[in-house]
Amino acid sequence: MAKPSVLTPQADDFPRWYQDVVSKADLADNGPVRGTMVILPYGYSLWERMQAEVDARIKAVGAQNCYFPLFIPEGHLKREAEHVEGFSPELAVVTHAGGKELEEPVVVRPTSETVIGEYMAKRIQSYRDLPLRWNVWGNVVRWELRPRLFLRTSEFLWQEGHTAHVSQEDARQYAERVLHEVYADFMVEVLAMPVLKGRKTSRERFPGAINTLACEAMMRDGKALQMGTSHELGQNFARAFDIQYLDAAGQQQHCWTTSWGVSTRMVGGLIMCHGDDRGLVVPPRLASIQVVVVLVKDGPEVRAAAGDLMTGLQAGGVRAELDDAVETSFGRRVVDWELKGVPVRLEIGPRDVEAGTVSLVRRDTGSRQPVPLASAVVSAADMLDTVQVDMLTAATARRDENLHDVDTIEDAVGAAAEGFGRMSWSALRADDGETRLRTQGITVRCLQRPDGSLPFDEDEPDLVAIVSRAY
Repeated sequence: MAKPSVLTPQADDFPRWYQDVVSKADLADNGPVRGTMVILPYGYSLWERMQAEVDARIKAVGAQNCYFPLFIPEGHLKREAEHVEGFSPELAVVTHAGGKELEEPVVVRPTSETVIGEYMAKRIQSYRDLPLRWNVWGNVVRWELRPRLFLRTSEFLWQEGHTAHVSQEDARQYAERVLHEVYADFMVEVLAMPVLKGRKTSRERFPGAINTLACEAMMRDGKALQMGTSHELGQNFARAFDIQYLDAAGQQQHCWTTSWGVSTRMVGGLIMCHGDDRGLVVPPRLASIQVVVVLVKDGPEVRAAAGDLMTGLQAGGVRAELDDAVETSFGRRVVDWELKGVPVRLEIGPRDVEAGTVSLVRRDTGSRQPVPLASAVVSAADMLDTVQVDMLTAATARRDENLHDVDTIEDAVGAAAEGFGRMSWSALRADDGETRLRTQGITVRCLQRPDGSLPFDEDEPDLVAIVSRAY
C-alpha cells in the first residue's frame, strides 16, 4: 500500500491537506489574478462529468439551455434593490473600455436574475407561454476576500436555472422539484454524498428571494458545505423587470419566478467528503477513469494481457486507462493513481500472467485481492458497483455519527466543534440564538420538519435547525 507521506495528514491540518490534494492530484492551480483558478485537465474531467450528469437531470425536469452575456448594465442590478445590496461587496465593475470611460458602468455578472428577467419579459405574452424554463452554463464573478480553489474563487463555473410560472404554488413546486430530482439525486446517486435538504432562514436566504432551499453536506472535518440552492423569487424580479402575462380571463398578471444553481464548488465538496490521507477518492459513477490497468513490469506477455483487459473493459462501457509507463517506478505510479482517486486498479506483471491472475485493488478501502485473469474484467466492473454503494454508506455513517441532537445554544456550539447540531428552531430563535451562534462562527445551515422534509415556511411549529461551522 502506498504511504501517505506525500500529503499533510488530515488530522494535522485539514486545510493544508486540502491544498495538497488539489495541487498534487493535478486538479487546479491559482490563476494570474488573485482569486481566479486554472482548472487542469484531470480536475476539468471531473467537472465535465458533473456537468453532464446535472445537465441530463435539468433537461429531464423540462428546462432548456441557453446563453446570456457576461456583462450586465449596472442599472439592471439597481432596479432590484435588495439584490444589489446583497451582492454589492462582491461586484466587479468595468468603468473603462475601448480606451474611454463608459457612459454607464458594466457589472461582470455575479448571477443573472436581472439580465434574464429583462428577456423573459420580452418572450412572455400569455399564460400559454408559461412555464418558461431556461438554464445557463457559464462563469460568474464574485470578488472573494478569502479565496480557496474550487470552494470560493472570484471567478467560477456553474449553471443557473431561471423559470417563470403562472402562480406561486407552481413556482414553489418547481423549486422543490429541482432540489430533489436534480441536485439531491445527483449528489446522492453520483457523488455518493448524503445531503440534508432544508429551508434557509430569512437571514441566510438568497438576496431578493422569498425562500431558499439548500442541500447541505458534511465534510470529513465536520464542517458543512452548501452544495446547491434553489430559490423562490416570488414576484420581486417580475415586478422590477415587468415580467407579465395575460391570464385566461384576459387580465395582466405578474409571473412568479425561481432561480437555482450549482457550481465548481462541488469539486471541493467531492475532495473533502471522500478524500483521505492518500488523496482523492472518486465515486465510480463520477470518475473519468474508473479502472486503471497498471503494468508492474514490462514484457510481451504482460502487454498482451493488459491489452486484452483494456479491450474487455472498454467494450463493457468501463472508462479505463492503461498505465504502461514502466520507465517510472511502480510505487511512484501507484502513489499518483491513489492521489487521483481512481476507484479500481488492476495491477499485472510477469508473475501474475504466469499464475493466470491479476491484482484488483479498491481505492476506497485499499483492499487488494487476486482474481483470475480470465474473469478480471467482470470482477472489476462488479467492484465498481460495490464501491459506489459502499462509499455512500461510509459517508452517511460518518455524517450520522457526527450529527448530534442538542437542547441548548451551549450544546449546539459543542456539537459544531466536530460536526452538526440539530435542535429545536423555536428554542434557537428564543433570545436571538441565531445571532449568538454567528458570533462564534456557527450558522443555521437549514430548517427541516422532524421527519426531514421541507417546511412551507420558517414559522411552522416543531421545526428543527441544523447548525454547524461551514465553508
